[in-house]
Amino acid sequence: APVLLPLREPERLAGRTYSAEVVRYRLADVGCTITATATATDAASDEGVLVVTPPSWRPDLTRPADLVEEIMRLEGYDMIPVTLPLLPAGRGLTPAQRMHRAVGRALAYAGLVEVLTLPFVAADALSLVADDKRCLAVRVANPIAEDAAYLRTTLLFGLIAAAVRNIGRGQQDLALFESGRVFREQSGAPVRVPTPPVDRRPSVEEIAALDSVLPKQARHVAALLTGCREPAGWSAPGREVDWADAVDAAQVVAEAVGITLTVTAGDTMPWHPGRCAELSVGGRLVGFAGELHPRVLGDAGLPPRTVAMELSLDVLVEAAAAAPPVVAPVISTYPPADRDVALVVATQVPVAEVTEALREGAGDLLESLTLFDVFEGAQVGAGQRSLAFGLRLRAGDRTLTAAEANAVRDTAVELAAQRTGAVLRA
Repeated sequence: APVLLPLREPERLAGRTYSAEVVRYRLADVGCTITATATATDAASDEGVLVVTPPSWRPDLTRPADLVEEIMRLEGYDMIPVTLPLLPAGRGLTPAQRMHRAVGRALAYAGLVEVLTLPFVAADALSLVADDKRCLAVRVANPIAEDAAYLRTTLLFGLIAAAVRNIGRGQQDLALFESGRVFREQSGAPVRVPTPPVDRRPSVEEIAALDSVLPKQARHVAALLTGCREPAGWSAPGREVDWADAVDAAQVVAEAVGITLTVTAGDTMPWHPGRCAELSVGGRLVGFAGELHPRVLGDAGLPPRTVAMELSLDVLVEAAAAAPPVVAPVISTYPPADRDVALVVATQVPVAEVTEALREGAGDLLESLTLFDVFEGAQVGAGQRSLAFGLRLRAGDRTLTAAEANAVRDTAVELAAQRTGAVLRA
């Protein structure tokens, strides 16, 4: 079929000028027939449109771009000038990118080492979290190997493998972290992938159809610690990692993005049911931290008491964007009033609930609230524990009297008693 070729088209696509005479000559070289011009012009003009009929043995010449390619090839690709494209001025990093980098720097400053692992895992690796709904992994259509046929659903797969490899080489004390994407199968996603067109830009609907079959690709950050957190020396015997170190790593991430995590008791695989913390922001779950389950440690070949944490960076970034701006506190020149309280509560009551009640009950005069002692024993009774808090109170316009400080403390204790059943320890 005839192809309409504007005489300006070779210049537009190639970036250099081809005269009408050269265009006609080169098209004739490949067997094309130029029957007429669609616009009345003289033969030497570079304006107008040529009606080109390709030869029968060139079924590939169906578009103006195909004809231009033949002209460029015969004239020589080396005749096309080399020019650098003009790039727009950089706009810098997005807020999410800045937060991702801040998280990596904060964990590195805290003494953790970043690792980069492949997102492919074996089927037997998924059994580490077989009781977890997240293990519905996406299988790769053309895996590089059968032991890497699935996309990871958690960053812990790669961290566990990296830890096992390092321990096998004699490195017993590890503090690793990774930031990357995890892949989860979308429920209700179509099985067949639509084929996009190649002769035009896909429409919005076609792009949406392609996106609908892709797995969810959330960005997470995870850490794994084992061995000694504080090395032994002449002045101290060293300290083994425990579940609190995993929570501390999560708190480092939260501080880096400018939010506060709420820590409550949790129970999910692959963490130990009695040493797992559930981490949330504004009632929205963002991750878990704590000691890994003994079965997971045994199957993976990791030492006992290995701890880990994993957070959703996407949720943290959203929470940080919605949080109010940080306002610097007014520094008071008046002295503080310190008060200590010891509350007896049931062991199943989360410390976070007691802390929140005390903080709310103390009101604006509360400068800081610190949990400095936890005691369980016969003195407080079975199924009970004593939580000792230090309250620092301060007013910005006056020195608090003893009566005022005691009243604030009593109000805080009363609210904690109402919400959690706490009793002031004698």
